[in-house]
Amino acid sequence: MPKVFTSQRHWYSSTVTSLDSAAQNVNRSILYSYENALHGFSVALSPKQLESLKETPGFISAYSDRAATLDTTASYAFLSLNVSHGLWPASNYGQNVVVGVVDSGIWPESDRKGKCEGGQRFDPSLCNSKLIGARYFNKGLLAAQDGDDDTKIGSNSVRDSVGHGTHTASTVAGNYVRGASVAWDQGVFASDMLAGLDQAIADGVDVISISMGLDMVPLYEDPVAIAAFSALEKGVVVSASAGNAGPSLGSIHNGIPWVLTVGASNTERSFGGTLILGNGKRFSGWTLFPASATVNNLPLVYHNNASACDSSTLLSQVARGSVVICDSVMDVNQQIQQVSLSAVYGAVFISSDSTLFETGKMTFPGLVISPHQGKNVIKYARATRPASATLKFQETFVGTKRAPTVASYSSRGPSWECPWVLKPDVMAPGSSILAAWVPDLPAAQIGPNVVLNNEYNLMSGTSMACPHASGVVALLRNAHPEWSASAVRSALITTASPLDNSGKPIEENGELSPRASPLAMGAGLIDPNRALDPGLVYDATPQDYVNLLCAMNFTQAQILTITRSKAYNCSSPSYDVNYPSFVAFSVDPSVTVERKFRRSVTYVGDGPAAYTARVSSSNSTQISVSPNRLVFKAKYEKRKFSLTLKSEMKKENAIAFGSLEWVEETGRHVVRSPLVVVPTNFVPNGI
Repeated sequence: MPKVFTSQRHWYSSTVTSLDSAAQNVNRSILYSYENALHGFSVALSPKQLESLKETPGFISAYSDRAATLDTTASYAFLSLNVSHGLWPASNYGQNVVVGVVDSGIWPESDRKGKCEGGQRFDPSLCNSKLIGARYFNKGLLAAQDGDDDTKIGSNSVRDSVGHGTHTASTVAGNYVRGASVAWDQGVFASDMLAGLDQAIADGVDVISISMGLDMVPLYEDPVAIAAFSALEKGVVVSASAGNAGPSLGSIHNGIPWVLTVGASNTERSFGGTLILGNGKRFSGWTLFPASATVNNLPLVYHNNASACDSSTLLSQVARGSVVICDSVMDVNQQIQQVSLSAVYGAVFISSDSTLFETGKMTFPGLVISPHQGKNVIKYARATRPASATLKFQETFVGTKRAPTVASYSSRGPSWECPWVLKPDVMAPGSSILAAWVPDLPAAQIGPNVVLNNEYNLMSGTSMACPHASGVVALLRNAHPEWSASAVRSALITTASPLDNSGKPIEENGELSPRASPLAMGAGLIDPNRALDPGLVYDATPQDYVNLLCAMNFTQAQILTITRSKAYNCSSPSYDVNYPSFVAFSVDPSVTVERKFRRSVTYVGDGPAAYTARVSSSNSTQISVSPNRLVFKAKYEKRKFSLTLKSEMKKENAIAFGSLEWVEETGRHVVRSPLVVVPTNFVPNGI
């Protein structure tokens, strides 16, 4: 900034004023002046003004504002958090840790340092020792609507009008919430998101949790990436959702090297009900029908016309006042809609679609059972006169299935923004998560016209997974205030579990249920108690990430947009960041992939220790580690090693994966890093 100006905003305003006479109303034109997340501003300009701006002194770069997406479609026990031992008590339950939640606002009346900003239906006095700050940012949204008429905003304040922010905030912080709000009914814009992140950094938060992102944008235009780099420099951990565009490979967003990117898992808990046939046989199934009603001893009808459940009119003719069995190939959600419009009193849906359990809704007294169960039910309905059925709802089943599995909607790597760093990093519970809700909004629906309101709601998405990880980060921050942001991220990655509750490798949810690769689950499900004491961490400095940007052939202007400083240099460009995972690429399946990685680990245990390398991989991949034994005499000592990979992919579109484990010779610690070899055609932006 030239010394003639008194502040950054003064400089920016003077610059905008100088463009042409049409920009004289500076207060209206300058939307935000950013001073922490980046050095710059957002402004509403004509194309002509933008071209003039590019010629002014100090200009580095400019890009258009764009819309972001919210990643939404008894998890603490599933993560083994315990009030009496482990990470929770060791961190003093996260007391005095400040979490900045950048989302759609907050419902302050929910059970819950900074400025509390008033507005429509939000009195600043609603803040307390739990909700210590709340700000809202909507100037980018208003500018996108070509005006600043407050009537265009659902609630022009921090009060949540979407429900997303209240849900994520209550997940990350239990019964306390720290907040910064940017999302609205009308949408989310990058300029507003960046303003929220900028304010969170200025407020001195310890953790930033953001369950939204932008798709297919370069790092130097991504507000989360830009703000997270500034946060990294200040030791603030940024946790972000991976997106809900799965299961396609390369669908991930927030695939930022210096951010903890979180995918979503299903849990061992399922919500359901019971079908009781007239002969006494019982079948458990899935349902989220929200009423406590019982469909009692009604006629059970199976119509030979397989498409009967596809038409509410036909259903009313053949199954009026009955429980109908639906087994057509039509989408179950469409069947539920048709049944709810008919004169049928209950329904049994036969389906093998396991994604229903992740994101499905049940607006009718219905139950979903498996095809195997369905054969027995249909056989009974055909052979018995009269056949009858009873349906019971609002039941919870725990430990009856393998878990976790990777949620089908959870976005997969490799990252569009930076494929050289494995993303997602980890996964956390994201399906059917119960948390606080906005009581003004529907939490459930019965039939086409009846909605139910509640202070709690079940939601699914990586939006729900991210705050689980953010909450664990907050606990680690209190337990280990001396750790860097990279060290905290490393602890979560290297202690994550790749196994489910049966001791077998985690699978992807779906009909085929293939073994999950690191592109789907990262290192696996977070394990908060193990992360408290990881043994070794892979640490990295901001310069290490700049070396990566240099290797990616970013221009100086693009790098400056992210780093805000010329203190960093490109003297040592390298794709090989000191990260606790490994990614290699296969250009041609007929050519052997060879890659050498160099890493450094820091010992964070007590007393002397020795670790031995243990590798696992598919038969087509060979891994060697040198040295294969690391000896530490004291805490914080560092040791370097190299990992060499040779992989013969042979098949097109084949993905090879494995892991490196540093096993402490006493058996106390196992420090695991995932490894994957990816065909380049799965990299959305190329390499």
